[in-house]
Amino acid sequence: MNILIIEDNEEINDLMKDAIVGAVKDASCLQAYSGTEGLLLLRNAKEGEIALVLLDLMLPGKSGEEVLKEIRGFTKIPVIVVSAKNALDNKVDLLLSGADDYLTKPFEIKELLARVQVQLRRWAENAESGGGEKLFGTLRHKGMVLDRANHSVSVNGMPLCLTRQEFQILELLLANPGKAFSKQEIYEYAWDEFYVGEDKTINVHISNIRSKIRAVSDENYIETVWGIGFKLAK
Repeated sequence: MNILIIEDNEEINDLMKDAIVGAVKDASCLQAYSGTEGLLLLRNAKEGEIALVLLDLMLPGKSGEEVLKEIRGFTKIPVIVVSAKNALDNKVDLLLSGADDYLTKPFEIKELLARVQVQLRRWAENAESGGGEKLFGTLRHKGMVLDRANHSVSVNGMPLCLTRQEFQILELLLANPGKAFSKQEIYEYAWDEFYVGEDKTINVHISNIRSKIRAVSDENYIETVWGIGFKLAK
């Protein structure tokens, strides 16, 4: 399994690589020294080739914040932010933006390895249960085409301009035709965080998706299942 380290400091990059390869069974590391290089390696990787990203924030090319945003635009691969920025607000913002964990520099090697192994274990368990990487593949329903690799959706050949959560909601419904999802299930999939009764948030996003579809098609794609949630319309 490959772990991608995006860290411009060569000494720290090598330190993390050596620690991981020496302690994590079957692990190997890909090393990038800028945000743009890291994104290039990730986008060019084969499906399942990279299992985890260690991401610094202060990077040349593109900042870690920008890299994280782009990563979350096309894959749910786990990302551990490793940064000297230790302000609580900064940590919270990164976690809400899609980071799976946050490790502050300077760090202890034991803590780094523990956090890496936790994310790898969760990823493996998720893959075994059928919820693994969804980086590639195309989903189709009626006139809708959802391209996971390019993070794009079109209806009857007309592109839809969607937010990340709107894309994730459609991905979930198209990947499971006929299944009704509760608002909790939709929220936890699309936002990748625990549901705390965000009914209004889900309703607004579903309404926005429907409006964008109606602008290019009269076809109904999302059906309301009263008392449960939503499903893909037949």
